[in-house]
Amino acid sequence: MNPLALSVLAPLLLAGLAWIWSIYPRRMLVVWALLPALMSFGLIFSASVLPWLLGFDFLMVLVMLVDLASLPRRKWFVCQREMGRIASLKKPHPVELTISNRSPHALEVWVRDDVPRDCAATPEEIGLRLPPQSRATHHYQLAAGRRGAFQMEAIYLRVVSRLGLWQRYLTFEAQNSLHVYPDMLQLSEYALLARTNRLSMLGVRRARRIGQDNEFERLRDYTLDDNYKHIDWRSTARRGKLTVKDFQVNQSQRVLFLLDCGRMMTNTAGGISLLDHALNAALMLSYVALAQGDSVGLLCFADEIQRFVPPRGGMNQMNQLLHASFDRFPRLVESRYDEAFVYLNSRCRKRSLVVLITNVIDEVNSHQIEQYLTRLVGRHLPLAVLLRDHGIFDAVATPPQDDASLYQAAAADEIVSWRRGVLTDLERKGVLSLDVFPEQMTAGLVNRYLEIKARHLL
Repeated sequence: MNPLALSVLAPLLLAGLAWIWSIYPRRMLVVWALLPALMSFGLIFSASVLPWLLGFDFLMVLVMLVDLASLPRRKWFVCQREMGRIASLKKPHPVELTISNRSPHALEVWVRDDVPRDCAATPEEIGLRLPPQSRATHHYQLAAGRRGAFQMEAIYLRVVSRLGLWQRYLTFEAQNSLHVYPDMLQLSEYALLARTNRLSMLGVRRARRIGQDNEFERLRDYTLDDNYKHIDWRSTARRGKLTVKDFQVNQSQRVLFLLDCGRMMTNTAGGISLLDHALNAALMLSYVALAQGDSVGLLCFADEIQRFVPPRGGMNQMNQLLHASFDRFPRLVESRYDEAFVYLNSRCRKRSLVVLITNVIDEVNSHQIEQYLTRLVGRHLPLAVLLRDHGIFDAVATPPQDDASLYQAAAADEIVSWRRGVLTDLERKGVLSLDVFPEQMTAGLVNRYLEIKARHLL
């Protein structure tokens, strides 16, 4: 064959294999293909090398074709994926891949799953050796970097030929849906610690009740924070350790969350957005409030009303809140507080604890927050949750080292003073406030709710 024609045909053949069958040469094949090229330099010194060179070329082509024929077939494999449909944000989610070898040969495969964007698999790829007529299971952890609905559509295998000169990529359809919700594992952790009276480990303080709720709820072990007047001496004598009575707080009250999904919540803290922190805290407080017998609702807004869940009681309401919020993301738009509060007034007429979770960075949005929250005073009990920026507060707390850091600290201190004035104005006009860092918002919000219930403010 003409060497020029061979040099044109070989790339076309490789391109065809890659395009149609997803077959590619491996590094070993490239190294072996360089040997004839090096031997061709012998033609410079003697033409008698040509027969040996052609014979070696023919042998190389024959070995390549025979090894190409030994590539594993697609029908030799069966791939399946087992996983839960619901995952928590930033939490490891177990996934199980099962690879079956239905051929009479032992095979080596490398497995990689169809990991959605913004998700990470640990490990990303793993090699398996499958004996004849066998099955192997691969477990890995999937961590989602954002909330939302994802589709996992395929499992990818990489197989090699008998001599290792060729490799082939196989794609097997495996349809699975993954819904990533805000951190729900904190709910089970709260329930466990509540049953064992260890909520202080989550930063939740026991609120001292003002007045007396006289409806008996349960008996529990005595703690140092309890009033000795609530000790049940008969139960103490029977059990052999101090036992106190728990009384129910007022129930059938309403909590409504207003979540700002606009530009104020696009910043990140701890690797997730401020809105994710807000959702985690809102869901935790919703769980606590529903367990207390209250009704909980949710309103998500940005430049328009995005989602509304009417306040209802019962633990089934948690599912409604989760489904309404898991695919909400912050957008770089100006939030319409006027539309949100008009919508609230038309949908919620009974007195409620209205929890607005947002951020303040300028006079415009702080004025709107103050204007609309103060209008709720009397009809509802408004609570403004304002999130702190680590960069600003760290600049104030860190001693300046040079002129630049001194100017930054002065500017940051001015912003902090301005925020303190905003909070003071809200408190003076009857609006409750909570000024916290995003990572501390969950415990702070639950503590404030328990304080409101204990003081009978709602």
